[in-house]
Amino acid sequence: MSVNQQAHTGPPYGQPQPGYQGYQQPAYGGQPLPGVPQSQYGAYNGPMPGYQQPVPPQGSLRAPPTSGAPPPASGVSLPSGHLTYSQFGHGDVQNGIPASAAPMQRPPTSQPFLPGSGPTPVSQTSTFQQYGPPPASVQQLSNHMAGMTIGSTSASAPPPAGLGYGPPTSVPPVSGSFSATGSGLYTPYTASQGPPPTSVSQGLPLAQPPFPGPPMSTQRLPAQVPGFAPPPSSTGIGPSSYPPTTGAPRPPTIPGPPLPGQTVAGPPTSQPNHVSSPPPPSTMPGPHPGPPMSGLHGPPPPTHPPQPGYQMQQNGSFGQVRGPQPNYGGAYPGTPNYGSQPGPPPPPKRLDPDSIPSPQLNELPPQQKPRHRIDPDAIPSPIQVIEDDRSNRGSEPFVTGVRGQVPPLVTTNFLVKDQGNASPRYIRCTSYNIPCTSDMAKQSQVPLAAVIKPLATLPPEETLPYLVDHGESGPVRCNRCKAYMCPFMQFIEGGRRFQCCFCSCVTEVPPHYFQHLDHTGKRVDFYDRPELSLGSYEFLATVDYCKNNKFPSPPAFIFMIDVSYNAVKSGLVRLICEELKSLLDYLPREGNMEESAIRVGFVTYNKVLHFYNVKSSLAQPQMMVVSDVADMFVPLLDGFLVNVNESRTVIASLLDQIPEMFADTRETETVFAPVIQAGLEALKAAECAGKLFIFHTSLPIAEAPGKLKNRDDRKLINTDKEKTLFQPQTSFYNNLAKDCVAQGCCVDLFLFPNQYLDVATLGVVPYQTGGSIYKYAYFQLETDQDRFLNDLRRDVQKEVGFDAVMRVRTSTGIRATDFFGAFYMSNTTDVEMAGLDCDKTITVEFKHDDKLSEDSGALLQCALLYTSCAGQRRLRIHNLSLNCCTQLADLYRNCETDTLINYLAKYAYRGVLSSPVKTVRDALINQCAQILACYRKNCASPSSAGQLILPECMKLLPVYLNCVLKSDVLQPGPEVTTDDRAYIRQLVTSMDVAETNVFFYPRLLPLTKADVDSDSLPAAIRNSEERLSKGDIYLLENGLNIFVWVGVNVQQGLIQNLFGVSSFSQISNALSTLPVLENPFSKKVRSIVGVLQVQRSRYMKLIVVKQEDKLEMLFKHFLVEDKSLSGGASYVDFLCHMHKEIRQLLS
Repeated sequence: MSVNQQAHTGPPYGQPQPGYQGYQQPAYGGQPLPGVPQSQYGAYNGPMPGYQQPVPPQGSLRAPPTSGAPPPASGVSLPSGHLTYSQFGHGDVQNGIPASAAPMQRPPTSQPFLPGSGPTPVSQTSTFQQYGPPPASVQQLSNHMAGMTIGSTSASAPPPAGLGYGPPTSVPPVSGSFSATGSGLYTPYTASQGPPPTSVSQGLPLAQPPFPGPPMSTQRLPAQVPGFAPPPSSTGIGPSSYPPTTGAPRPPTIPGPPLPGQTVAGPPTSQPNHVSSPPPPSTMPGPHPGPPMSGLHGPPPPTHPPQPGYQMQQNGSFGQVRGPQPNYGGAYPGTPNYGSQPGPPPPPKRLDPDSIPSPQLNELPPQQKPRHRIDPDAIPSPIQVIEDDRSNRGSEPFVTGVRGQVPPLVTTNFLVKDQGNASPRYIRCTSYNIPCTSDMAKQSQVPLAAVIKPLATLPPEETLPYLVDHGESGPVRCNRCKAYMCPFMQFIEGGRRFQCCFCSCVTEVPPHYFQHLDHTGKRVDFYDRPELSLGSYEFLATVDYCKNNKFPSPPAFIFMIDVSYNAVKSGLVRLICEELKSLLDYLPREGNMEESAIRVGFVTYNKVLHFYNVKSSLAQPQMMVVSDVADMFVPLLDGFLVNVNESRTVIASLLDQIPEMFADTRETETVFAPVIQAGLEALKAAECAGKLFIFHTSLPIAEAPGKLKNRDDRKLINTDKEKTLFQPQTSFYNNLAKDCVAQGCCVDLFLFPNQYLDVATLGVVPYQTGGSIYKYAYFQLETDQDRFLNDLRRDVQKEVGFDAVMRVRTSTGIRATDFFGAFYMSNTTDVEMAGLDCDKTITVEFKHDDKLSEDSGALLQCALLYTSCAGQRRLRIHNLSLNCCTQLADLYRNCETDTLINYLAKYAYRGVLSSPVKTVRDALINQCAQILACYRKNCASPSSAGQLILPECMKLLPVYLNCVLKSDVLQPGPEVTTDDRAYIRQLVTSMDVAETNVFFYPRLLPLTKADVDSDSLPAAIRNSEERLSKGDIYLLENGLNIFVWVGVNVQQGLIQNLFGVSSFSQISNALSTLPVLENPFSKKVRSIVGVLQVQRSRYMKLIVVKQEDKLEMLFKHFLVEDKSLSGGASYVDFLCHMHKEIRQLLS
């Protein structure tokens, strides 16, 4: 991890946690910050020079996710005299986390986005006068500058296609007036000063293009309502405002500010976000993109492609900022040379090396540009946004001490320091600033949801939640709402009582828990108690929290193997038995235990079930057959569930014998429901929870309960009956699932189908018990065994909690109303899961039931009661505080698009169970159009209807939404089976935000651009065929598959190095792993594949695709910015369509 600070392994409780300043206690890591109000959470790492903040918190600022204005620029004014630029380079300020606990001051009103991020035109003569008086003092300027990275940023090879939207230009937005409210921003200027239309910002032509939708300027600064100062993160398409469209810079000379009609002409003129004319960049000396307009964060100039077009952050990732820019009056006197190198003027164009660029529109003067197509480089690029967030927010820890901070994107590698709010690895929200009233929420249509992953795995540098034991009395809770003690509870009356932060009820503090308060009203033992100072922690549960009021036994794992003809013939049975011999030594165990407490049992089945007695005292295992599958029972108690170490030799003998016993079987039919019933009965008899691992190959057609018929019918697609394909054929499995949940019996299902086996029905029990489904269609030993064995190993070894119940409490004003994921609910509040592992997420939607206040914000507390793998009953608590707003602009400035897409996909995927797919698709498009139309109407300054204006942090909503609409569940191609769709539907429903992000918008890496000497991955490129070059090799991953695409003109040497064959024609399509060859390129590519495999919860299948080969159609299905064969729109067309929908809503 590129973190400027050492990994933080939290000190043991009882010792002060370093760095919690703000509460002056000498032992806590640093003197108090000068001038900082005593706040609940202090700075993270020692005092921060020059960052005082005398103002009371206004609302915390979101460090712009997508490169928005850096916090400092957004309204925190540095006191004059502290022009220490370098401070930002040193890791003192976490991105977006104010050093003082007071959240960064944002002007009270909502602010239109800081323009600065547009690309600087190469030579423009307009002057700055137009924008109002110069900043009042150098000091204000400093804010802006601090946000721009000046100084040489790492210049690496130009970013691959689509990395940027052209050279950045730092242009002020036309957006509405910036009020000079609390930030040293510009005084308002009227729109007349620069015709808005020129903001075609992203170069979508204004003139009606031959597209469905009117032209759009896709990026206009979101001008907020006039009078609001620019928001940190909401540009029309914001701050990051894509630099000028097409990766090519804007036409080299446009004398004077563009006239209204002029720039509009072709895509590339893009003045990003609505900026009327940009400042004259003249020759840009250092890497500075153009004069920092006060308040703008200029994106880095083209010279540093790594984060093209986005403003730089203050976190040291780009070298430090050098000295303030001279104060400038009306016309800008010419940029001083900031960086070391005297940068040449921004290159006139930056074509992407990886793309076969679209027609060179950039060459023509603006008037002659053809109007027929929108340049794909002119519209928001996911790659760009991801890269910018990495550069801006990847090098500083994310400190959770401030309410309502938007975390870095899931694609950014960052370290989290828990100082009172749960880590984003546990909870991510669609918005961190939620509307105060339900009317505002309805008006915006932005869903308020949290994606919660209660047992998420943390990286080794982060501390696991502390386990707190309060003894017999158990955790301290609110008398009324039963919320658990947390950092937001308010102690009163000298510490004798506390007021609940969720329901305001006052509760007596139990005598054993009493502690005095200090002069700030905080308990003196604040730092010694995880539940008072951290966002996530665990309590040891007392017997009152256990079933039947008795402590649970350790759980059991039962392996249930299909031994029908298909399973034996394919080699599957032998493979499973061989693997289990060694895998049983790796059952999950508590941290310091010598061996796992989990007991194991074995069953094989076809039309009947075979149970095995593997008691340690036996010389040989014994088999018992139950042929009456209609009335399932377990024929033995003693000897079925055993300790692995005690029965090791008997188990090994059994696993050797099973493949031989069934080697000559002719039985092709299988049962399924009785297998689950047998496992359930065995766990009931043993009085424990546990997990069934079922390995199954075919549709269960044998006479037995839960028997199914083949009902697959492709003719139902696109009809009103299509939804029946996603519904179970019988309610039998729903009832069985309910019984399993009651016992804590979780089911993980491994499917090996050669034809339809009705995943929609077989998946009901795994889904409702919190289990997982793995599917290996047409399983072949040589190509699929690696993937299956890796999945099985991870599934058996991963952390899992049993017999789990989760409840989400909220402060007054909102409540949890809807839940998505793999679980069962018997009432409206409790999410019940027989098993919950570290990969599963539960998505919760909230609705208003009262007004919220900006002062108190909103709180969530997720409490998970579960049995650990050692049989210990625990409570895991995650707390999160959010801001509340009365201005829509604040809502739009603090949204997280990746989480929003995760929620929308799950909502839509549930919708297909009850509505026709077309209805679901239309509802999605309509909701997103309403979200964007509300922004346009209420937060963007008036401008021509021909512009598409997107909020900065939602500028990727259209591209990602289009990916969801084109997914196999909502728009299947002819090759997608009904089982695939049901499988994907269930899989996505419990994915976390990082998984849905790469699933819907896969990662595409140019392998030939990889630096064989470095550990880093090559820079990703956009998912479009026009970005692929015939002479290169690319890797595409989406969390389930890895494709290696080889162009027809790839050099013979590369083919030899990677595949060990001498020509393109000799590369085999059947490869499932890359050959191990001793050369740097082969090692590098294999290490990239290894890195990607480790990041995902499932082992991805590797598929080699040769250009112009039949498999290429499958590969192209994942190039999601292009039109899909199944009728899905390209990104450009969909953006036009969204624009048309928005205009209809506005008119």
